[in-house]
Parts: sequence; C-alpha cells; structure tokens
Amino acid sequence: MAAAAGLDLVEIAPNSVPPVCKALDYGRFKFQAQKKAAEARKKQKTVEIKEIKMRPNIDTHDYEVKMRAVKRFFDEGDKVKVTLRFRGREMAHQELGVRLLDRVKDETSTIAKVESEPRLEGRQMTMVLAPR
Repeated sequence: MAAAAGLDLVEIAPNSVPPVCKALDYGRFKFQAQKKAAEARKKQKTVEIKEIKMRPNIDTHDYEVKMRAVKRFFDEGDKVKVTLRFRGREMAHQELGVRLLDRVKDETSTIAKVESEPRLEGRQMTMVLAPR
C-alpha cells in the first residue's frame, strides 16, 4: 500500500504486538523532526553566572546600586556570584565580610536561594545565589 502511494513504510513501535507501522514520506518526516529540534534549541535559555564584586566596607549607596543589579540579574533568570575582596588589614576583620554577605542573603531571600554558602578562598569570599 505504501509503495503504491509512493510513500515509505516506517516502523513506529517495533516491540508491540503486532508491530505498528505507518506509511509516510520519510525524508519529510526527518526534515520536520530536525526543524522541531532546532526550534526547541532556539527557545532554550542558558543560565549564566553573573558576578558582583564588593568590598567589606562598602558605602550604603554603592551597596544599593549593586543590589539593584543583583535583582535585575535574577529577573533575567541568571545566577549571581557575590565576590567580596579583602585587601591588606581587612583580612583581620573577616566577620565584616560574613556580615555583609548575610545581609545580601537576607535581602534576596524572597527572590533567590543560596546555592553555595559564603566561603573564603585566599583573599576573597564568595557566595553563589540562584533565582527561585
């Protein structure tokens, strides 16, 4: 029947009893499957990690500007890596850095979850936040 209609006989479900076959144009079927896969790839969003750099003794206005940027990144669906850089004698007061990152965590608790807790790596403390 498929040959008479000028179509291909394609086996859809080979393991069922009886096996299910379909008469269709196989070239066109492959082309449409390829187009569907390309469309799915196009609509897919890659999650980027954006980085915000701060210092332990950041001023209030500078902090607010950085927090606006963090909220904008979450609205775009990106993860945010908050990096706190210690210079010189600031290393002796790491509790200021922990306090600042806790403040960031509290302010973003409604829109983000903590993916990795604050940890010290050399002279910088990092924390990764992901949108809810």
